[in-house]
Amino acid sequence: MVARAWAEAEVQRLASADLLRELEPLESPQGPLVRVGGETLVNFSSNDYLGLAADPAVIAAAHRALDTHGVGSGASRLVVGDSRAHVELEAALAAFEGTESALLFNSGWAANVGVISSLVGPGDVVFSDALNHASIIDGCRLSRAKVAIYPHCDVDALEALMRAHPGGRRLLVTDSVFSMDGDRAPLAQLADLCDAQGVALMVDEAHATGVLGPNGAGLVEELGLGDRVELRMGTLGKALGAFGAYVACSRPLAQFLTNRARSLVFSTSLPPAVCAAAGAALHRLRTDPSLRQRLRQNMTHFAEGLRGLGFEAEGASAIFPVQLGAPAHALSAAASLRKRGLLVKAIRPPTVPVGTSRLRFALSAAHTPAQLEAALEGLAAWRRHGA
Repeated sequence: MVARAWAEAEVQRLASADLLRELEPLESPQGPLVRVGGETLVNFSSNDYLGLAADPAVIAAAHRALDTHGVGSGASRLVVGDSRAHVELEAALAAFEGTESALLFNSGWAANVGVISSLVGPGDVVFSDALNHASIIDGCRLSRAKVAIYPHCDVDALEALMRAHPGGRRLLVTDSVFSMDGDRAPLAQLADLCDAQGVALMVDEAHATGVLGPNGAGLVEELGLGDRVELRMGTLGKALGAFGAYVACSRPLAQFLTNRARSLVFSTSLPPAVCAAAGAALHRLRTDPSLRQRLRQNMTHFAEGLRGLGFEAEGASAIFPVQLGAPAHALSAAASLRKRGLLVKAIRPPTVPVGTSRLRFALSAAHTPAQLEAALEGLAAWRRHGA
């Protein structure tokens, strides 16, 4: 029972530091209202930014694919786990991103780990923002390349690091929208720097896909950098409401990754029904601009409301952090909001740095103005009585 003793000691330590987390299974589909523990709550903790996770057209596409393809894919794609649903989705994603190819992965984590560890290795250098997602951090570590971490969004410090590490293959990886702060990377400046220094650029668009850009293809599209960012990772499980991820890139890069990315080569592929659902969600995104219009309106409304309460709020994405410092403060605020019928999870270390525990509001196109107002009123009440 050695491992059990390790676990018990660690659980006790986490609990004493207000860092222990528990699973809370939903009793309903994702949406602006969810059923949890017998309660119906307004959901501000989901990354379902366009409200597509329970969209009838998306569900119907999955049902049809189940009848055609069955449930599981049966193997990795290089064996017999490929299907028409995979190929059609990749073609649609490439057209959406304006790239030669798009390559599916089973998750954003699998995509980042697989791509980074394939492209660079011992003797190479990968440059990574200090607040990059954990999947990028793990991809850097697994690559066994030299990892040069630069202060968050600090282009001058990054340039100095690039000059100090001139050898081998060099890759810069950054989130476009940072998942816990909701701010944007200075992508235009990063692209200029990579061009000048001869560094490949990879951008994780997980929280920008479906949200930013004229067509919803992300911050790279919004800034017109499509020809200068060689690899763009997007997820299917956030704004597109399904599951999985993809990398939009050139045809040679897709062919290379198909043969070398271990998270693709050695994983059973996505179920075809998931691919069909994601394809239907992508079609909704491309043909129904009202989804993104409603989301933008909600982002503007909520940012103005938070600023009115004295909180910092840029409205640069659908993510709105309310930093509260200690884990206990975040837990207190989350509990106060929950009593008012609002589900806003407390985000604590190690997800965020020590001293920056917070509430993380994630907005959806499906949220109503009344629901946004309820959240703002709940925050105001907590500040008056519980902070």
